[in-house]
Amino acid sequence: MFTGIVEELGEIVRTTPTGDDSALFAVRGPVVTTDARHGDSIAVNGVCLTVVEVVDGDVFTADVMGETLRRSALGGLRPGDPVNLERAAALGSRLGGHLVQGHVDGVGEVVAREPAAQWETVRFRLPDTLSRYVVEKGSITVDGVSLTVADVGDDWFAVGLIPTTLALTTLGTRRVGDPVNLEVDVLAKYVERLLGPRLPTPHA
Repeated sequence: MFTGIVEELGEIVRTTPTGDDSALFAVRGPVVTTDARHGDSIAVNGVCLTVVEVVDGDVFTADVMGETLRRSALGGLRPGDPVNLERAAALGSRLGGHLVQGHVDGVGEVVAREPAAQWETVRFRLPDTLSRYVVEKGSITVDGVSLTVADVGDDWFAVGLIPTTLALTTLGTRRVGDPVNLEVDVLAKYVERLLGPRLPTPHA
């Protein structure tokens, strides 16, 4: 589990195909590698990856299977691209964001940016399959960053980004048209699953 509080802005060092639909990623992250060991979990742009090994002191490698490449925006990353990094949360640590699994639900897209004096409002396109899980003032994870939904429509949602988020995560440089990894609040999915059989069926 993660909290959606990015620890550092890392960098893709290389991506090496390991099969028809898989790859080995090498990611530089001086902070997250300080205590990383084989088998540890590190979120890369919101995707939970398992450390294979730590090399060159501040670089870790991780296998990325085809399912992950298809369901996330990781497949479009190239050497030199910045990425948001977060180590798995430790029991007893403060939960600064919200409960994040690191399991991407879909890929969204930046559709608008509106700068203001002290913050910036960013609007994202939302896949139809995820719209029912997103509510105003609820939580959502964008590229591994825990955010509060400021506004929501049928196929979009908007968030307000403070200067710290703009400066220390990839969201500060995402341009209109760029893809982003989305993870909705897992509590919403559990509630739907539990109450689904009890909910009334809409009339046609």
